[in-house]
Amino acid sequence: MTPRCPLPHDEGERLLLGHGAGGRLTGELLDQLVLPALGGAPDGPLEDAALVPSLPELVVSTDSFVVSPRFFPGGDIGSLAVHGTVNDLAMRGAMPLALSLAVIAEEGLPLEELRTLLSSAGKAALDVPVPVVTGDTKVVDRGAADGLFLTTTGIGRRMTGLTPSAARALPGDAVLLSGPIGLHGMAVLSTRENLGFASEIVSDSRCLHRLVAALSPLGPALHTLRDPTRGGLAAALNEIARDARVAIEIEERTLPVPEPVAAACDLLGLDPLTVANEGCLVAFVPADRTDEALSALRSLPEGAAALRIGTVREGPAARVSLRTLVGAKRIVDMPLGEQLPRIC
Repeated sequence: MTPRCPLPHDEGERLLLGHGAGGRLTGELLDQLVLPALGGAPDGPLEDAALVPSLPELVVSTDSFVVSPRFFPGGDIGSLAVHGTVNDLAMRGAMPLALSLAVIAEEGLPLEELRTLLSSAGKAALDVPVPVVTGDTKVVDRGAADGLFLTTTGIGRRMTGLTPSAARALPGDAVLLSGPIGLHGMAVLSTRENLGFASEIVSDSRCLHRLVAALSPLGPALHTLRDPTRGGLAAALNEIARDARVAIEIEERTLPVPEPVAAACDLLGLDPLTVANEGCLVAFVPADRTDEALSALRSLPEGAAALRIGTVREGPAARVSLRTLVGAKRIVDMPLGEQLPRIC
């Protein structure tokens, strides 16, 4: 008889929740499995949306939404699916032209709930406005899809003169942020875990394309745009620092962390910099265009709280640091995985 090891043994690696979290594990999955399987890494950085090769004025993006719970303060999976894809197009300087929406629903999902969520997606699209022109619907066995998953694909057209890219951040650029951080992730988590904070935290889920349109007069001076969703501001800044081969320094005293978010993060041992957002963007512009860019952002309600949070430095490349309230510096690492899974 062949002796058997009493310890569990796994013949191969398996997916973890962290592989879909937007941090280092996601990068490893893309580099080692997804991109090689689909024909190799593309030229240049991995962006929120891609240019269509033969029609570079067109931009395309696809995103899947698996947020749990499906309803949360400030939104739901339906509106979030529209907001997320419109925002990914906007981060490449594009206004949305059309959306597709695919539904994977679990047997037993109440039809009234499905109607409510799809109506929410429809209203969000109408508010942009952008038409939902095609889609697909699949129903799977009970327990196979956790109720409802949505996938949206968006097509957009770049505004004249805008060429934002994660690789275009330059030393001397000002780092601007359009609003508070941490609201979406903490709103979802508090609802999912029934934490019952004294002050309700409401998701910032909304579309950002109007902010980008307001910034469009900057033209090529609008170097970089990114919405800090999965992995939060920490992941977004680390991706930009890596792709542009620059260092980024941010100031703790300027970071707009709402008091309820800060208190919740302290209670739970979370870093607000790694908590997901769905309604703010970071913009990189030359320092001498800072006032112009901030005025443009603050001209709209969704950018009323815009401010400068940092500066791009020459080196060391691919490093993000934070100057603390006492004047010390600490490194802001790329999150390994996801502190808060199923946030979007």
